[in-house]
Formats: sequence, C-alpha cells, structure tokens
Amino acid sequence: MTEALSYDVHGSGPGLVLIHGPGGSGANTWSAMTEQLAADNTVVLPDLPGSGDSPRPDGALDIATIADQITATARAAGLSEFVVAGVSMGASIAIKVAARWPGRVRGVACINGFAHPRATLRLNLEIWQSLHIRQDEVNVGKLMSSLVFAEPYLAALPPDAVNQIVRQLAGLSAPGTPEHIAFALGIDIRADLGAVPAPALVVASTGDRFVAPEHSTEIANGIAEARLVEVPGGHAAIFETPRRHSTR
Repeated sequence: MTEALSYDVHGSGPGLVLIHGPGGSGANTWSAMTEQLAADNTVVLPDLPGSGDSPRPDGALDIATIADQITATARAAGLSEFVVAGVSMGASIAIKVAARWPGRVRGVACINGFAHPRATLRLNLEIWQSLHIRQDEVNVGKLMSSLVFAEPYLAALPPDAVNQIVRQLAGLSAPGTPEHIAFALGIDIRADLGAVPAPALVVASTGDRFVAPEHSTEIANGIAEARLVEVPGGHAAIFETPRRHSTR
C-alpha cells in the first residue's frame, strides 16, 4: 500500500490538494493563499519527498509513485475526491495524478507548470543544480530571485527589500532539493496530457523567466477540457498577487 506524505490541512469543504515545486514545501509555497482558500475548502498541503517532514528519498524520484503518494495523502486527510493544483514542478505532478486517478480528481489547476523542460527551463535547472552542488547558496539566492519574480515586481522594491528576498531564497532550500532538481530535469508527461478527463485551468504568468509561458500553452493544448489564462507577474506570481490566483 502506498504511504501518505507528510501534510498540513486547513479549513473544511470540498477537497483541494495543493502541490509545491522544487526546493520548497507545502506550507511555504502556498502560505500567501492558504487562509483565503481554506475559507471554503478543505486544503491539503502535501510535502514532497525531502520536504517538510517527508523523508528524503533513497534514490531518484518517480512521478507515478509520487502521484500515488499524493492520492494516498488526500485519502489520509479524509478526501475521497478533490481538485488538485500544482505550481511549477507541482503542476506536472498534478497532471499525473489526474491521469492516474480520474475517478478521484474533479479538476486540475496548473500554475506556471510544464509537461517537459524546454531549452531555457532545462538550462535554468542545470545552473541551479550546479550552484547547489557547489553549496553556493548566496548565488542560488540571487539566481532564484531573478528567475522567479517578475522584473516590475523587483524593480518596485527598494534595494534592501530585494536583498532580503535574496537572503530568504538562499536559505529556503529543502533537504531534498538535489533530488527535486534532478526529478524536474527528467519530467516528461506529454503522453499523459490526453489522458486527463477532468477540466483543467492552466495559468501562465506572462513575466515568468523561469518556466516560460510556452510551457503552459503546451499543457493547455494537450488537455481536452483545458482553459488557458494569462496573468501578469513572474514564476512566483502567487506571492506577487495571491488574491488574483485564489479567486479564479
């Protein structure tokens, strides 16, 4: 039997499972939206292997296994059916969950996700991986700050605030970040897109410099019942404009 991941749960109502991206955790990724979403939903925040209290994996991560763990986590939280949403790498996992468990998934939301890493995303991940291997956390913070936040958002902040973001991102990496990056580099769920029967909301941030909006277009074109919505902001638009994302 597939074991559940560690998770937090908030609120009550229809089930909503939110999946984080590489190097993060459920709590820190979705913190800007959790309270509002939990007002009307049972919000479940799983921690992927190597994040939060979920043990670091012994070897390479497998997307089918993780999809089954997400579903087991939803069951452990009392959800028989749910909407599954993911950001970045979490969107890839959400699609896999919907393809493998169509009887349980009522809907899918993909925020700045990808079916496979196109060239610029692959290069971004490889640079991050190289800096992480060298334990160059200062430059990890600078790289991720420049990639995940939109230029207008950063430009509007005073230099001290930008430096604070850099320091925060330098110190946020989950223990399983190396496995997360390697996993993201190997993702290819293009064959799963056509197997998703649930309606899907695909959100693309027009200023995303980490996962280019073309990735979202590919997802929307591949899922039969998908709707593509473009919003301003960067890869971390759920932090830049959390209310816009939580009310769609």
